[in-house]
Amino acid sequence: MFDLLKKLRCILLVKTIWRKYQIGRNFHSGRYVILWAKSQLVVGDNFYIGKFSQIECDAIIGHNVILANRVALIGKYDHNYQQIGIPTRLASRIRQPDYFWKGLHLKVVIEDDVWVGYGAIIISGVRIGKGSIIASGSVVTKDVEPYSIYGGVPAKKIGNRFANDADLHEHIRLYKLNFSENKLPLI
Repeated sequence: MFDLLKKLRCILLVKTIWRKYQIGRNFHSGRYVILWAKSQLVVGDNFYIGKFSQIECDAIIGHNVILANRVALIGKYDHNYQQIGIPTRLASRIRQPDYFWKGLHLKVVIEDDVWVGYGAIIISGVRIGKGSIIASGSVVTKDVEPYSIYGGVPAKKIGNRFANDADLHEHIRLYKLNFSENKLPLI
């Protein structure tokens, strides 16, 4: 019964509050999640976003992606901090319709089969490569290679997802075999 209520809650959120975004099948959102994008938010199938997480920038997210609890996708230039004579708190913000400063065309792109760990932060303008893992607590400011593990502040490559090329190629083969119908058109 509880699982049914969680599914209904997610359907309600997608169909009402987040209806202006393109959200795929089998979407799950934990409690207290915030989704906001100025222009575009596209989310693939089988997406999980944990409680207290937020997406507050334009983003394209692939299929079979996990964002753990307290993950944030945020804009790099959300406030015009270079407005002369204006405190940053009062400067123009990206949420305003007449905002025409940096960052308007930046987005986060997360490709298929990515896991972003607890408390990680991803800055707009970054692409997370297919099959990658972002360690808990990381701050991602640059692109992430496919099938790699990144961690730290700022995040750096700390390893490969698979122990060897044979395992990587077998994963890719099986993923294509089992999930090939899931194609996100914008990635």
